[in-house]
Amino acid sequence: MDKSAMPNSFTNHLDWYSSKVKSVLLEPENEGDEDRIIYNYQTAFHGVAVQLSQEEAERLEEEDGVVAIFPETKYQLHTTRSPMFLGLEAGYSTHNNVWGYKILGHDVIVGVLDTGIWPESESFNDIGMTPVPSRWKGKCETGRGFEERHCNKKIVGARVFYQGYEAATGKINEQTEFKSARDQDGHGTHTAATVAGSPVRGANLQNYANGTARGMSPGARIAAYKVCWTGGCFSSDILSAVDRAVADGVNVLSISLGGGVSSYYRDSLSIAAFGAMEMGVFVSCSAGNGGPDPVSLTNVSPWITTVGASTMDREFPAIVKLGNGRIMNGVSLYKEERMLLKNSKQENYPIVYMGSNSSSPEPSSLCLEGTLDRHVVEGKIVICDRGISPRVQKGQVVKEAGGIGMILSNTANNGEELVADCHLLPAVAIGETEGKAIKRYVSISPNATASLAFLGTRLGIRPSPVARHPDWSPATIKSALMTTAYVHDNTRNSLRDASTDAPSNPFDHGAGHIDPIRALDPGLVYDIEAQDYFEFLCTQNLTPLQLKVFSKYSNRSCKHSLASPGDLNYPAISAVFPEKASTAVLTLHRTVTNVGPPVSNYRAMVSPFKGASVNVEPQSLNFTRKYQKLSYKVTFTTLSRQSVPEFGGLVWKDGVHRVRSPIVITWLQPA
Repeated sequence: MDKSAMPNSFTNHLDWYSSKVKSVLLEPENEGDEDRIIYNYQTAFHGVAVQLSQEEAERLEEEDGVVAIFPETKYQLHTTRSPMFLGLEAGYSTHNNVWGYKILGHDVIVGVLDTGIWPESESFNDIGMTPVPSRWKGKCETGRGFEERHCNKKIVGARVFYQGYEAATGKINEQTEFKSARDQDGHGTHTAATVAGSPVRGANLQNYANGTARGMSPGARIAAYKVCWTGGCFSSDILSAVDRAVADGVNVLSISLGGGVSSYYRDSLSIAAFGAMEMGVFVSCSAGNGGPDPVSLTNVSPWITTVGASTMDREFPAIVKLGNGRIMNGVSLYKEERMLLKNSKQENYPIVYMGSNSSSPEPSSLCLEGTLDRHVVEGKIVICDRGISPRVQKGQVVKEAGGIGMILSNTANNGEELVADCHLLPAVAIGETEGKAIKRYVSISPNATASLAFLGTRLGIRPSPVARHPDWSPATIKSALMTTAYVHDNTRNSLRDASTDAPSNPFDHGAGHIDPIRALDPGLVYDIEAQDYFEFLCTQNLTPLQLKVFSKYSNRSCKHSLASPGDLNYPAISAVFPEKASTAVLTLHRTVTNVGPPVSNYRAMVSPFKGASVNVEPQSLNFTRKYQKLSYKVTFTTLSRQSVPEFGGLVWKDGVHRVRSPIVITWLQPA
């Protein structure tokens, strides 16, 4: 809704919204508008969630003051070693524990939108924490399995949002599901602990990965906003949680949810995040579980920090040894015997694959429930293709059919990326290439055999990987993380794509792998204000009404300060040449802010490109004071139009800092 369009005859916005809704109801005498309105949004953005028929929604969309209508969208839910691998452990780096527990006690409050929280987890003990800051306006909502005592100085708030979910799916069964902030799924507890879990010594999973489990920011506080239920997460609930969290006073929003990619003005979460960003809240969202296909990311708005997963230098290796002597490397968290030969001298067991040579997996090759013939698999190791059903469930199907072990083979959808699971029978996960080799062996060997072995936890794997500044803006924080990220592993080779095992590029790894320690002192940052993001939207050929969904304040309008979308002061640089070859030169502009020593001198270094020359002006930036801003421009001149994008980088160096911006040059091809 356009907040500024409310007539003077109304004393508050909710009354105005109610009047609007009532005016379009087809049967107002049978159902009042108070039953139709689910949520009233008034902080991050303005409007309501309301139950309407298609015809009623179309009528409401024509009303004055209505900026846009979004249909309800269903979103999907998207370690002990991680802090040390990222250099965040005490004594791990030469920075003298700059990311230590005490330094992170800046009273940062992280709002986690997810499946709730399990408060008894040791990750949420509040020993040693200071009192909750008086600025906090959040609440500890009670319900089945969740009482006020479950909140403390670590879990400072807990709220639930289910009106949209119930409107779409029916009432929650309170006998089988906690209609409270208690998390019975585990996803929300996992994400909350990853963000801000307190140190827990001796953590392990069935003796694997033994160590101290802690969050990336153990001194931060958590506010849990439960928006996900058994049947999914609905956008009206998510938006209400964002709106409420900003009003409560969170500093950071952590959202590991996704609902696909759509235009900025049609993405309700993107719009809510824009409002949160305007209020100074840093919004971090997951990149999603899709891929490795192109355009498989979610949460891609530039005002959101989009975070993807990577590997680290820890593995849980397991091996498959075939009867022909060949050894295949895989992973597993299977707990029991370290080898598959209990109470038997027999080292090798018959191995069977229930699929065919078809390129498409079949129900039996996927080991779906009820597809395995006991007479065929009993006493054997069964090869199961990954996909459709949960990985661990496949092992249960094999076990129930009499199989004694499982080899879980990736297909083309997963490539070489391996996931270690806590299996219910001896099982090893292997990549697509190794899987094909084993299937070939089974197809040509009538008496094919194999054995499985589990090697425990291994650290220092090579190569790896395949809130210090409370006054910084969300864009500044994002810039620091991006420009200090690295694109080489610990063997000094290029980062590799876990799916293809080939060198990755910015379309795979984004700005690179985060280096939190370096991000504390990035030297230079690319700051972006809310109006700058709005100017970026002004370059997207949106209608005035579409733009209005982002202009929460009526005085925000297009000043046309950006010549093109590429001029947004973003840490990454994308040069897109149009289809017509006559456009051979593109110039993009950037402004950096000095957050390092007052007197700093930086020089530019640009990687070479095959299809274009790249010129940076000026070649040096000489700062005389802290927070000084200096601008530069990058000119791309086509030498030879390329059929595929080219990747490289621009680095500003002062002898101490290395401020890197990834560069992508794309030549659009004629249709």
